Amino acid sequence: MTWKRYQNELIALIAFVFMLAAYGYKTAQVSAQAESIAAAKHSVEEIQEVISLKKIWADKKTSKKVEKLQALVPDSKVKWSNKNKKVTASYKNLTARELNTLVTKILNVPVEIQKLKIQKVASSYDVEFKCKW
Repeated sequence: MTWKRYQNELIALIAFVFMLAAYGYKTAQVSAQAESIAAAKHSVEEIQEVISLKKIWADKKTSKKVEKLQALVPDSKVKWSNKNKKVTASYKNLTARELNTLVTKILNVPVEIQKLKIQKVASSYDVEFKCKW
């Protein structure tokens, strides 16, 4: 008897609970979709960056740009080794101006820097540099 008396209220309560569940599901789906769109955009940006880096690293002029690093300072201050797209260079007794020029040029060349060690010795600088491309 009580069931018959509150039948409409129970149906309204069940409908309200169902509506809340549907709203929660919708909100979760919208946020998941937004996250997947953001992840897809990020992946596309990374792929574009990799493609552009491949173009830069495949450039035939990169080795010439790297060899210009050898000519920046006098030969007496440079120990240079170039093997199969890998360079190992050691610079000794550089002035501050030579160091600044060298570091600027190194950072503007499209190579993967494996080692860049700068040590100050009295008023001069010693630099060890390894890179590959």
